[in-house]
Amino acid sequence: MTLAAAVDYSWSFQPGAILLVGLLGGVYGWRWRELRRQDPSETRHDYARAAAFAAGLVVLLIALVSPIDTVGEQRLFTVHMVQHLLLADIAPILLLLGLSRALLRPAVRRMRPAEEALGPLAHPITALVLFVGTMWLWHLPALYELALRHPAAHALEHVMFFSTGVAFWWFIIEPVPPRHRLRELGMLAYIGSAKLLMGALGVVLAFSPTAIYDTYKHVPRAWGLTAVGDLNVGGVLMMLEQSIVLVIFFAILFGRMLESSEQAQRRRERFEPS
Repeated sequence: MTLAAAVDYSWSFQPGAILLVGLLGGVYGWRWRELRRQDPSETRHDYARAAAFAAGLVVLLIALVSPIDTVGEQRLFTVHMVQHLLLADIAPILLLLGLSRALLRPAVRRMRPAEEALGPLAHPITALVLFVGTMWLWHLPALYELALRHPAAHALEHVMFFSTGVAFWWFIIEPVPPRHRLRELGMLAYIGSAKLLMGALGVVLAFSPTAIYDTYKHVPRAWGLTAVGDLNVGGVLMMLEQSIVLVIFFAILFGRMLESSEQAQRRRERFEPS
């Protein structure tokens, strides 16, 4: 039986992650100040977007350099799951909410030709498959263990979680309208499919009767969790996060649909003969 031991709560301070966050923040700050000088009338929206983007950068730092990274890699699957959800869902959502067409204007002209060149790869179905497939793929025992044991594989895993998360949420948040846009019902099906399929992974993990990752079988126990209990809690956490995100976005999309319906009704009433 493995004995409990002190948990290492140290910060990893990975230079690559800090450099990435610093670069993103620097470029965003430069564009934000440029826009504020050009049109100071949009103060309320600018500050709200800037706050969302800053929160996204903080989430990235928490995921990549805080004790979440250390504890998740060395001791607890549950904490590692938190890291994955922050990288794939929370950080991309916040960062994209911080963007707008005006902020991205220097890149907008290049985006449409790039979309056309990518063809079917720049389609929401592709983003959905890559997003869900990436999460399932890296939770297969062989690849999960590979990421834990090899820093390059671990870095690739994180890049894939984040990049596919950005690609997936782009078609929902639409900082710049993509060539293949989703209508309201399409968005409901899009996000519903993703969250149900991701939640299914959580179900598999939550109800697994055995610990499927060898690394966590042989480390000292922490937080009173057995190896199986740790795996199951991580699965429940994933199911819960997917459910919360799904409900929030369903509510937002439903509100949009009602507003669009009301606007259409008012237009019809204006043009109806009295």
